[in-house]
Amino acid sequence: MGDPLKLGLAGLGTVGVSVVKRLASMENELAVKAGHPIRITAVSARSRDKDRGIDLDNYAWHNDPVAMAKSPDIDVFVELIGGDSGPAEEAVRAAIKSGKHVVTANKALLAKHGNDLAKLAEKHNVTLNFEAAVAGGIPVIKALREGLASNNVSRIFGILNGTCNYILTRMEDEGLSFDECLKDAQRLGYAEADPTFDVEGNDTAHKLAILTSLAFGTRIDVDSIFLEGITSLKPADIAAADELGYRIKLLGVAQRTDTGIEQRVHPTMVPKESEIAQISGVTNAVAINADAVGSVTLAGPGAGGDATASAVVADVIDIARGLQLYTLGRPAGELQPYKRAKMRAHEGGYYIRLSVNDRSGAFASIAKRMAERNISLESIVQRKGKHQLKEERTTRSKGEKPQDVILLTYETTEEAVRKALVAIEKDGHIVASPQMIRIERL
Repeated sequence: MGDPLKLGLAGLGTVGVSVVKRLASMENELAVKAGHPIRITAVSARSRDKDRGIDLDNYAWHNDPVAMAKSPDIDVFVELIGGDSGPAEEAVRAAIKSGKHVVTANKALLAKHGNDLAKLAEKHNVTLNFEAAVAGGIPVIKALREGLASNNVSRIFGILNGTCNYILTRMEDEGLSFDECLKDAQRLGYAEADPTFDVEGNDTAHKLAILTSLAFGTRIDVDSIFLEGITSLKPADIAAADELGYRIKLLGVAQRTDTGIEQRVHPTMVPKESEIAQISGVTNAVAINADAVGSVTLAGPGAGGDATASAVVADVIDIARGLQLYTLGRPAGELQPYKRAKMRAHEGGYYIRLSVNDRSGAFASIAKRMAERNISLESIVQRKGKHQLKEERTTRSKGEKPQDVILLTYETTEEAVRKALVAIEKDGHIVASPQMIRIERL
């Protein structure tokens, strides 16, 4: 058996503590699997005196993670600090420049600096592993870099944020509002005190940007992702989706087209019978469409101490085994500039909910605005109750009481839909902002 692989671990939050415990509890078994004993020799965190439920006496303590990253007493720097800059970035760069391999769970860091860090790792002939940065314990990075390396990927999509999926599941199962579900998610520790990063889709976008690079050989470009969160969703949308045979999920989608790569994050209606629709609670799932294997779906815990530690330790084991791969699946110099796909018709069509004043002429005006943009409507339906959709066939009675009207379109472009909705709002027949959700046939 080879010499011990010495780790310096920066960040002793939930994941860091779980990594310490996992390495200790499986010390002998991991040594056999890796061919080397794996030992933490140094740690760094903001507070030395905090009670974390683990004994740190056997590890050298560093107040400065950058100094630890440069230390000759470690072989691998494990970054669990978080954040796209500051100490995390400085320490990772210092480790690489000092010839240390790096393992990180930091999707924000990779989304912002991944291209540059990949070049830096190659220059210094070290490994930069990041399985835990996307989808927690699901080995999707390994699948793309290794298992599916001989495939041409056409599309990758998935549920990449457990907080949002938990909220949407509760809204569907219990008929609760977004705000009620969010409060419960915060109480249970599934959502942060400030949940904006999760519920507005930024967390999903960071992960999708990384997956896009691996899947299509492009440079990471998180700024080019179309982004929409789940905060505008109402129980009426969840109920309508259910009655129409769909569930609403926040999806990250990247796909190859004739004009470039399309990247988007938004609420999506997916058929109830699809695999992705079955993913509930805080679970994550990633589906990969490729030429040789067809479709592969990976599902599992997307967050949490143990699940994320599982991915971190697996990355360390790969380094102990001597497995050294290009950070983003190919030489950094071979990554192509990201080319955003041109606007095209969305095959699945759109769901549109309008709160319409119940008065004569309103529905004819709405249909006219849609026709002006060459939008064909599959159906126009009006909600008559909490759990019923009834086709709108009669002239509206007098009065101004708003009613929820739902339009389902055939294939069309998002630009056309949005322009039609702007015109509808200007006509004054609706009393709230329209709700628009893409429908994916999958």
